[in-house]
Amino acid sequence: MADTGLLERAKEAVGRFCTEGTTGEVRSWGNGHINDTFLVEGDTRYILQRMNRSIFTKPWEVMENITGVTSFLKEKIKKAGGDERRETLTVIFSENGKSIYEDNYGDNWRMYYMIEDAMCYDQVESEQDFYESAKAFGNFGHLLSDYPAETLHETIPGFHDTKARYDVFVQAVEADICGRAENVRREISFFMERADITGVLKQLQTDGKLPLRVTHNDTKLNNIMMDKSTGKGICVIDLDTVMPGLAVHDFGDSIRFGASTGAEDEQNLSKVNLDLHLFELYTKGFLEGCQGSLTKDEITMLPMGAKVMTYECGMRFLTDYLQGDTYFKIHRAGQNLDRCRTQMKLVADMEAKWAQMEQIVSQAV
Repeated sequence: MADTGLLERAKEAVGRFCTEGTTGEVRSWGNGHINDTFLVEGDTRYILQRMNRSIFTKPWEVMENITGVTSFLKEKIKKAGGDERRETLTVIFSENGKSIYEDNYGDNWRMYYMIEDAMCYDQVESEQDFYESAKAFGNFGHLLSDYPAETLHETIPGFHDTKARYDVFVQAVEADICGRAENVRREISFFMERADITGVLKQLQTDGKLPLRVTHNDTKLNNIMMDKSTGKGICVIDLDTVMPGLAVHDFGDSIRFGASTGAEDEQNLSKVNLDLHLFELYTKGFLEGCQGSLTKDEITMLPMGAKVMTYECGMRFLTDYLQGDTYFKIHRAGQNLDRCRTQMKLVADMEAKWAQMEQIVSQAV
C-alpha cells in the first residue's frame, strides 16, 4: 500500500495528463518489484506509475522505446483487424505533450489506459494460461521481428550480459558491505562453480549465430494480460526493459518463472522443481506464437536460455542480498536469499533433466 504522501502526489500527477472525462479515486495497484503503480478510476480507467529513478536513470529513453514499439505494434494490430487499445499498451501524454510528467520532487510519472476485462496471474494456475502466455510472448517477438532493434536505447546497459553480472557478483562477495557473505558460502560457491556458462550466449551472438532482436526482457506470466472471457493472452505489459536482446533470454525468463513448481520466494525447496510438462507446453506455445521467425540456432539454444536466465536471476538475487537489498523490493527479511535459493534449485534440476529438455525442443520443432 502506498504511503499517504505518495498517494497525494499520485493524485496530483493524474491531473497533469490528458485524460478522458472525469477521473476519480486513485489507489495503489499490483505488486511489482520496481515501480509504484496506481489505478485511476473514472469515466475511463488508467494505470499511473511512478518510475523508479534509481533503476531507470534515463527515463526519457525508456519511454522513447515504449512509444516507438507500441506505435509499431498498433499499426500491425490494426492491419490484422485487432483492437489496438487492448492488444498493446497506449501511452497517455501529459498536458505538455510529453510521455512523462516530472513532479517537484524530481520523480517521473507515466500513464496508460487500463486494459479492461482482462487479468494477469502471479503464478501458473492452469496449463492453458501458461500456454496462452507463451503464444502471446512469441507473437510479441514475431510482430516486432522486422522492427530495427538496433535503434532502441539500451536503457539498462548490460541487462542480460551474464558475464558482466557475474563480475558484479564477485565484487559484491569480496566487498561484503553488509557482512552477509560468510553465511551464504554454499550459495556463493554454486554460482562460481558454474561461471563457464556466463559467456555462452554472448559468444554465440558475437559469432552471428544468435541475431539481435527486440526483446521484452521480463517475460514473467504476470506481464501478460489475459482476456477474462476467452482466456487468451491479449496484451504484453511492463515494457520498461524492451531493448535489443536475444530471443532465448525472453524464452528462458518465462521458463524459470513459470515452469517452476514453487513460488519465486518459496522457502521449502522440496517444492521447487522444473515441471517438464509445463516446459513442453510453453515451448510449443512460444514456437507457435513466433510463427517461424526464429532461426534454427535460436531454437536449439532455448534450453540454454532457460538455464542461463535462471542462473543469472538467482545470482542477481544473491548479489542484491549481499549489497543490502537495494534493487529488488523485499517484504520480509531474507526474501532475496530465498529467491536466490529457488533459482539454484531450478538450475540444478535443469542440469538433471537436460537431455529431456533438449528432446522436448527437438520434438516441438
